[in-house]
Amino acid sequence: MNEIRTPPGLPAATALGPVRLRVADLDGVAGFYRRAIGLHDLPPADGALRLGALDGTPLVELVGDPAASARPPRSTGLFHLAILLPSRADLAQAVHRVTGAGWGFSGAADHLVSEALYLNDPEGNGIEIYRDRPRDQWAHRDGELEMGTLAIDLDGVLGALPAGTPDEGVPDGTVMGHVHLQVHDVGAAEAFYNGVLGFDVMVRGYPGALFVAAGGYHHHLGLNTWSSRGGAAPPAGSRGLDRYRIHLPARADVDAVAGRLATAGHEAVADGDGLVVRDPSGNAVMIATAP
Repeated sequence: MNEIRTPPGLPAATALGPVRLRVADLDGVAGFYRRAIGLHDLPPADGALRLGALDGTPLVELVGDPAASARPPRSTGLFHLAILLPSRADLAQAVHRVTGAGWGFSGAADHLVSEALYLNDPEGNGIEIYRDRPRDQWAHRDGELEMGTLAIDLDGVLGALPAGTPDEGVPDGTVMGHVHLQVHDVGAAEAFYNGVLGFDVMVRGYPGALFVAAGGYHHHLGLNTWSSRGGAAPPAGSRGLDRYRIHLPARADVDAVAGRLATAGHEAVADGDGLVVRDPSGNAVMIATAP
């Protein structure tokens, strides 16, 4: 049985940084993120092509590897990365941008706390594009944040964008809102993300899934076993998630997490301005201060 302990919570200012993907067709995937998602080119870093918001916030990093093989079915890894837009009008613009690029959506939903669109990139990596409702509109029931999966009011979304608004790509203020991971066991994921790292459990109501966050957010991380229960991590060098970043406000916060990881027996490796550790399902996470 996985022992769940509750360390001091993470700082309220905890946020998600860019998601790094390993791709076989670097030019093709990068072109998709530029045209269909509206990301802007940023200076490269650590050998990765970086794309992000107009204000320079990095959102997606791409590592090209033509020899990378497909991730095996039912393995752990990325379920989707989730790009958080500042407004409903920006979400409407995203609809026009994706369809204008000749791409289609795989789904859309009203989650009560947010409105979301779903699609996949050319190599099958899941993407959510969403906007949050104001926090004072989020409801709680029986001590738990209320989330759901309802039909989205697409006409209402599209109506939020004034006619003739130019598309300048992903705007200032866009961030990586959350990352949703495929894990092999929800209990093991909770023991790691809540019991060691210090995220708060926000929602348990979805069978086979858990949602955790810092600072009262609806979720910084989704963790599910819907198609990966008992699965293994993909072989090294597979296409898909290379790593994602958790940004903490201060170096002391990173050091505190490093101490908890060491106490719990998780090996963390220093990497640049932070440390990299793998969760029990083999998903790599870099924990660092924000640049």
